[in-house]
This record gives sequence, structure tokens and C-alpha cells, in this order.
Amino acid sequence: MKLQTFFSTILLFFTTIFLLLSLPHSVSANQSNHTGFLQCLSLRLNDSNIVSKVIYTPNDSSFSSVLSLTIQNPRFSSPGTPKPVLILTPVQPSHVQSAVKCARRFGIHIRTRSGGHDYEGLSYATHKPFVILDLTNLRSITIDVDNRSVWVQTGATIGELYYELGKMNKTLAFPAGVCPTVGVGGHFSGGGYGTLLRKHGLAADHVIDARVVDARGRVLERREMGEEFFWAIRGGGGSSFCVVLSWKIGLVDVPSTVTVFNVTEFEEQSALKIIHRWQFVSDRVSDDLFVRVMLQRYKNMVRASFPGLYLGSVKSLLELVNREFPELGLEEKDCKEMSWIESVVWFAELGDVPIDVLGKRTRASLAFKAKSDFVQEPIPETAISNMWRRLQEPEAEHAQLIFTPFGGRMSEIGEYETPFPHREGNMYEIQYLNYWRGGGGEEKEKYMRWVERVYDEMSEFVARSPRGAYINLRDLDLGIYVGGKRSKYEEGKSWGVKYFKNNFERLVRVKTSVDPFDFFCDEQSIPPFSSVEVM
Repeated sequence: MKLQTFFSTILLFFTTIFLLLSLPHSVSANQSNHTGFLQCLSLRLNDSNIVSKVIYTPNDSSFSSVLSLTIQNPRFSSPGTPKPVLILTPVQPSHVQSAVKCARRFGIHIRTRSGGHDYEGLSYATHKPFVILDLTNLRSITIDVDNRSVWVQTGATIGELYYELGKMNKTLAFPAGVCPTVGVGGHFSGGGYGTLLRKHGLAADHVIDARVVDARGRVLERREMGEEFFWAIRGGGGSSFCVVLSWKIGLVDVPSTVTVFNVTEFEEQSALKIIHRWQFVSDRVSDDLFVRVMLQRYKNMVRASFPGLYLGSVKSLLELVNREFPELGLEEKDCKEMSWIESVVWFAELGDVPIDVLGKRTRASLAFKAKSDFVQEPIPETAISNMWRRLQEPEAEHAQLIFTPFGGRMSEIGEYETPFPHREGNMYEIQYLNYWRGGGGEEKEKYMRWVERVYDEMSEFVARSPRGAYINLRDLDLGIYVGGKRSKYEEGKSWGVKYFKNNFERLVRVKTSVDPFDFFCDEQSIPPFSSVEVM
């Protein structure tokens, strides 16, 4: 046994030496810190086999593939995008603890990545030397049907969560997003919404416990972290406060049969009339009904689509729509009955395939830029018509404008109950999106400017004082930390109130309490009151 331990120690030593030699020389000013961090991490992991499987440096042949595996916006995969000095892919929670403790000891900047869907790439790119803590391997899902709850690790995707639920039970669901490759880590911590938001609210509204690693490297659950800390990570962006290891979520009931439908319209005036009426109906109708508006190009024409979900049969849906929203022109041929889990596949536009497609991880092929708004009173038809014309422009070939209705349960939950404040009084949210091929470079500028133009033209028709935004649709145009004479708190407030309104101040107080030295930070993270340094 002693001889085995001796050889294991020798192997660990040489593995560490190899990794140290693999560190990039371009970060020589920080070389001693990175060397110390890697030595600390290797000693804490204390197993050469584990070290070689979870630590990747730029000289490793698999470094690029591990880095790109969950980059979901190719805008940040260009050669000019800053790369990490090291990637750690933990396979157990203690590895995360070790990473946090060693990083704090040696002043190493960490970015935490779950599904890689941060709209501005902040989970895997920044302009300072950094390490990626990639949680892809922490993806276990434990379902307790009797107690209607699930423990899901933060590296799992919402598609994997949906699939495991669908295999086990057809009448239990969870109200999260429509894109199955989104990681639960960032999605839940920013709020998270999908087709069930009018009936059940946000994903964050159904988080009942969490397991995190705090800035001191401690593993905490709700009881140990306290209610303020727990409040902050359910909509305030968990990466500002800790590394979330796993969430405990409560499930909701759905009927055994739901109905999906879609109505499309290519003629502008007909579409405008439907959208106009939609604005007066979509947030007030029965919360069993969810109808989105999507404007985009199709075969060089602008198309308005009205995809929806109804928690019930086709017959009762048609009765409801004919009574409350006849302008939609919904007919039986536009509808299809199915189970809720099958509706998840349908909304994700994955085709007529088995539900196991939800568990497959794919990478996005188009780069994109997005912005968001909240609408509190009906927008005039002239403004919608202007959007229609913008979509006819050459650089809008792959653009989308998505209107998501609120109301229902969203209006019943107070804006202070979680950090997500955009509740009662908000009729719907607009997401402005533009996609293009080719990632970064000068070519991207015209597509990004298109988004900016449409966003600017909508300023008088959307929520003001502040003009709201959704943290899960992150937008660095709202501002980033640049340092200078202003404190980090003063800088952060300029965009923090747009994401969180009056909840920003409470989030700052929590940050000051749990991470006063700002260990967990990024270009738009919540600042502590005492922080005045440049990020």
C-alpha cells in the first residue's frame, strides 16, 4: 500500500509538472499566480488520473474542442476572442470547492459555464487572464415524483431535465424555456421563462432549494446560506454570488392532453390587425393559453407567426379563441393535440421525432446579437409596420422579433419576491434578434447595427424610467465596468436598475454580505458597495 501511494505521488508530481509546462507563456506577468493556482489545484485533487481528465491547458490536443463544446454564440469563437489559460471540468462538487479556494488564494479570475448560452459570451470569454470552470460533467437529475420535486445539477440542460421528466410522468412539468440546449445553471439564476409562464411563472419561482459553493469555498444549502442569499440567486444571476452546484425545483401539474397550434400571415395589413388585437388579449385571456408573436423573413418575405400552447383540448381551445380572439382566425387544421412533453419538442422546432431528442446537445451555427424590452401599453400599428419594413432590409435575412405575453401568474407574483421585477403592468416582452454566418469580424457590424436601429426606434413605445431589460438576454450595450473615477457600484447601477429595477439595491446588499471582495465578477455582475477597483 505504501509503495502504491509512493508511485501515485510521483505520478501526480510529474503530471503537475507537465501541466505547468503547458501553461501559455503569453501571460508571463501572471505566470507565478497561474503556476501557484495549478499546483494548489493538483494537490487538492490529489489524483493524477483525475488531474489529467479534468484540467486542460492550451497545449492539450483536446483544449480547443473542450472550449468550443458549449459556445452557443459563434460571435465569440473567432480567433481574436480571448481564450482561457486553463479549463477545469469538475466531475464532483469537491473539485469546484478546490478551484474556488485555490483561485481566491492566488488571485485567479474564474468564469463559470453551464450551457454556454450567455448572450454576450461572459461565461467563457473576457479580456483579462482567466480560467473557465466548465460544469458540463455535473449534470445528474434525481426526480422524486411522490414529493413532486427534482434535484438537478447545474451542468444539465433544460432539455435533459424535460426528457427525464417526460420519461417518468406525462402530467408533471416544469416551467422553463423553449431552447433545450440551455443550461439550467444560468437559466434558473436569471429567472427563466417559457410556454408555461402565464400559468406558472418563471423557473426561478419554483426553485425550493439550492446547493452552492460560496466565495470562501464552502458548500451551502438554503438553510446555511440564509434567505437573502437564496433570494438573490433566483433571478439575480447566480454567477455574481457563487457557483451553483445544483437546484431543487418543484414540479407543476399539466393535463394529459395539451394543444399546440400555429397561425401564419404574410400579408402586412392582415398581420397588423391580428397583432393589434393580440396586444389587448394575450396577457388577459385565460392563463391556460399562451400565444406568441414572431416576425421574421421566410423565402424572402416577411412572415408573422402566432405559435401557441393551450392546456386542454382542441375543442375547448377553439371555443376560447373564437370567443376572446376571433381575429386570429384559428381553425382546427392549425391545431394538434399531444402530451406536454411532446409540445416541448414541437416548440423547439425539432420536428416529428421522439422526445429523446431533447437530451441531445448541439451547438449553434449562427452568430447573433439580441436586445430586449418590456411593453406596458399597446404599441401603435405604425410602430409594428415599421418593424415589418425593417425586416425587409438585406441585413435582416435571419432576423427575428419575438413578442412573449405576460399576465396570468406573472402578474400575481410581486416584483420583490424574486430579483426578476418585470411582473404586473407588463403586457409582454420583445426580443430583438439578428443572426448571421461567420461569427465575428467586420461583417458582423451591419447585423448588430440593424438590431440597434430597431431597438432605438422602439424607445418611445416601451417601458421607461428605467427602460427594462432581461438579464438572461444579456446586452453589453447597456454598459460594462470600465473603472475610472466612479465606483463600481455607481457604474453597475446604470444597467443594474434596467435588469432589476428597485431590486438592484437589495442585490448589492446581498453581494456585499456574501462576496465583499468581489471574487465572483464579470463585465455586468452585481457589485458590492465597497468595491471601487477596476474589474
